[in-house]
Amino acid sequence: MTRHPVTFTVLFVVAVAMTLPVVLLAISALTPADQMGVDRWIPMQLRWHNLADATDFIPFWRLTGNSIFLATLSGVLTTFSSAVVGYGFARMRGPGKKVLFTILIGTMMLPPVVTLIPTYILFSQLHMVGTYWPWVLWGAAGAPYAIFLYRQFFAGFPRELEEAAIIDGAGRIRIFVKIFLPLSRPLLVTAFVLAFNAVWGDFVAPNLFLDQSNTTLAVGVSSGYVTSAGYPVYNLLSAGALLYVVPVVVLFLFAQRSYVRGLVNTGIK
Repeated sequence: MTRHPVTFTVLFVVAVAMTLPVVLLAISALTPADQMGVDRWIPMQLRWHNLADATDFIPFWRLTGNSIFLATLSGVLTTFSSAVVGYGFARMRGPGKKVLFTILIGTMMLPPVVTLIPTYILFSQLHMVGTYWPWVLWGAAGAPYAIFLYRQFFAGFPRELEEAAIIDGAGRIRIFVKIFLPLSRPLLVTAFVLAFNAVWGDFVAPNLFLDQSNTTLAVGVSSGYVTSAGYPVYNLLSAGALLYVVPVVVLFLFAQRSYVRGLVNTGIK
């Protein structure tokens, strides 16, 4: 701190600015209904039962199960399909590879909302609206950002590693499964966390493609905490939102070492 006071001060201010909304959310989540809107930072008493009420007001646990299943399924498929494509871009030769990779990078600049209507029409014609099949196909197709990370990571492997395996009689699939995948465990964790978080935090796609029986927690939290007259129940909405972020925070805490290591390794080359 004494050597770099300016840097420390800037980082401290940024950390406080990023933490403050979570603190305010937690305060609102524990505020009694009759004290909502009162000009006080901290309520006169904290009502911890708001958390339990938030899980009873909507089918919270069913929606949580839907979200965990969908995010995990999509995360696993995205992680391994992206690894396969990234391995191909990094280690294999073929006509038009650079052009295809450029197109892939270009799709990262395309806002998802641009393709939303055509995608809905396509899945509607395939009778997949109301099912989880869109996420299965999205996951099996890989994610551009994950493919880019894998490509950068695999490109740094020495060529002698493959040549030695080929001399021992290993084919491309065996080399990928036995050598490249085990050595890319931090990146596997990184890709899974990113894919899981993308699906967990998505509101638009579940709201558009799923119905009330199989929708996700994001949709339930955003639209479920209203009275019969249509008025929002703000303290329960805050409590539900606070509980909503818990699985992602827990996942990151368990995976943070591998997550950071995976991002660092892909940036070395």
